[in-house]
Order: sequence, then structure tokens, then C-alpha cells
Amino acid sequence: MLQKRTGTPARTVGWRDPGFIHTGFLKELWPNSLYTYRLGHRLFNGTYVWSQNYRFRSSPYPGQDSLQRIIIFGDMGKGEIDGSSDYNDFQSGSLNTTKQLINDVENIDIVFHIGDISYACGYLSQWDQFTAQIEPIASRVPYMLASGNHERDWPGTGSFYGNYDSGGECGVPAQTMFYTPAENRAKFWYATDYGMFRFCIANTEEDWRGGTEQYQFIEHCLSSVDRQKQPWLIFLAHRVLGYSSCEWYMDEGTTEEPMGRESLQKLWQKYKVDIALFGHVHNYERTCPVYQSICTREEKDYYKGPLNGTIHVVAGGAGASVLDSEFAGIQPKWSLYRDFDHGFVKLTAFDHSNLLFEYKKSRDGNVYDSFRISRDYRDILACSVDSCPPATLAS
Repeated sequence: MLQKRTGTPARTVGWRDPGFIHTGFLKELWPNSLYTYRLGHRLFNGTYVWSQNYRFRSSPYPGQDSLQRIIIFGDMGKGEIDGSSDYNDFQSGSLNTTKQLINDVENIDIVFHIGDISYACGYLSQWDQFTAQIEPIASRVPYMLASGNHERDWPGTGSFYGNYDSGGECGVPAQTMFYTPAENRAKFWYATDYGMFRFCIANTEEDWRGGTEQYQFIEHCLSSVDRQKQPWLIFLAHRVLGYSSCEWYMDEGTTEEPMGRESLQKLWQKYKVDIALFGHVHNYERTCPVYQSICTREEKDYYKGPLNGTIHVVAGGAGASVLDSEFAGIQPKWSLYRDFDHGFVKLTAFDHSNLLFEYKKSRDGNVYDSFRISRDYRDILACSVDSCPPATLAS
């Protein structure tokens, strides 16, 4: 693992021997069933050391009509529960987020942590601290990752941004410690289905523009979903490729990563992506269903029938400091709700026609913003601007 590391401090003072990382695959599990397991190893004297017993519920089969609850957030990190200081110590809010998820783990089916995972930034021991912090969650439900700047970016290594944010890790610890169903873990983009959901997870630290390998993946992920089985189509990425009124985006004269929305919004519209969620900006913001900066629906908290656009959400306030993510003084028309605090998002699919979205604050676990979508399959088939099949005079 360490041979691939390319920068300091990851390959110097931040280095320690990681030991062995084991990945186990459980096959032929019955869908939506409760399993108990434990971990262990055999000592030289022939005896075994075992962990405590853990349990998890296997994923529902694709399209299964059952209650399904999804947690999504970015930029969490880790903190010292005793209040002591730590390297890169600006993620104290992560303790509240972790606590809320642990307390509610019985009502969670899968977690997506969309970038800026541990903020180890080249110090491998910090990954140990992070994984210990999330163990009560990740041992019970799938803990899925997206790549962020603090996992991947390093000059001269092929990352789209040539900064030093990963501390020389270049994505290696994140890609090694956590399993994702990516065809190439070094590229770290992938699709995954969970019951009535299709998730398309992009990697904003690799080029996503038209004509690239990742662009082709994104279009295939969006276009290949069977909306009769997975009616809820969700796009996830770390950096904001959609809409954010964070002050530093607005100072640059934009509300997104440059070339983000311009490269992808026609795909989101064509394939009727319901919600696009991003991290990177350490706050919470929800838009109306929007296309080309124009709201396609006027409702704010209940959408019945076609959205005719995609709802964009920034959910990067899971733990890292919010001090550098203030909102601009002007609130754009497409921005419905903004919150400058730590929190996370929960999606609850009740069936193929009804979805509940909730934004919860980490300090108390209460809901501070929400909306519902109610529709049937004919609503997904209905086309709107730029989502209709191309027509000619002959057709």
C-alpha cells in the first residue's frame, strides 16, 4: 500500500506500518435478512482471538418495496471525545454527528460519506482514530465513500486539482480500507443499487467533463437504471457540481465548481435525476427542482408528480469547521433553505411512489428542513425540457 504513496508527510513523518487490511466477501445472502458475525484470527499456538458479535441486515433485492432509510453527508472527520487536542483538529462537530447516527442506527439502512472522510492528510494513525469512531455504525450498516480533495489531491499524480490537500495520500488509504464496487478503485467512481434506489457516485477529483471516461460512466449509470425497480435516482459527489450560494463561490462569480454544472446538467435533466447531493462546502443548502438556474416547480416542501428538474443539496456540514463556509449575503431564488451549522441528510423511501427527505442537525438530531415527493411511474416517463427523446419531422 505505501509503495504507491507519493508525498510528504504520508511517506515520511506521517507513516506507520498499517499491518494487514482484510476484506471478506459474504456470498449468497438472503435479501433483507438479519445476520450475526464476528472477526478473529489464529495465533501461533493454535488458539483463536475473536471480536464481539456484530449483526447486520443484508440489502433488499433490487426494487424491493420496503421501508429503506439512507444517510448522506460529507466532510465529517474525527474528534477526541475527551476534549484533548489532536493533529488537524477542526472536526469536533463530527462527534455529535457520529453520536446521532449511533443512537439511531436501528433506523438506518446504509450510509454515504461523500468525501473528506477522516482528514488524516498523510498521518495514517488518524485513519485508525476515524475507523474506531465510526465502528458502531460501519459494523452494522454499509458505509460507502466518495473521494474528496483531502483523500486524493496531490500535484503531478493525475488528480484534477493539483493541490496538496491529501497530505501525499493520493487516495490510497481510503481506496484500500473501504470497499466500493468500483471497476477500478484508483478512479473511485461507481454505481450501486439499494432496494428502490440507484446511486451514481462520481469522483470530483478526477475529470468529469464531456468525452472523459468518467463522463461516460456517469451517463451509463444514469441511463441504465430500471426506474420501475429503482424509481429514486440519486447523484452523489464531493465538490459542488450543481448549486451553492457559499460566499467563496459567489466571490468567484459562480455557484459551483467551474465546468461542473455546465458539463453535467443535461445528463441530470435527460435521465431525470431526483436529487444531487454534494459536500466540500461545510454547510447545508437545498434548492428547488432546478434546471439551468431556473426553478421548474414553485412548491417548497411537497412535490406531487414530475419534478421537471433536479433538487440540489449541499450536505457538507457533518463535522469539519463551518467557519470558512459562510453564505453570501444575497440568497438566489433557487435557494430554498440555508443553514450554517453541522448536520446530515436522511432519505426515507416508503414505497415506489413516496419519498421523504430530512435535514437533521447534529447537535440534537431534530429535523430542521424536509420535503416529500409523491408520484407514480407515469410521472417518471413524462418528459420535460431537454429530457424528451429527439424528434424529427419524420417522427
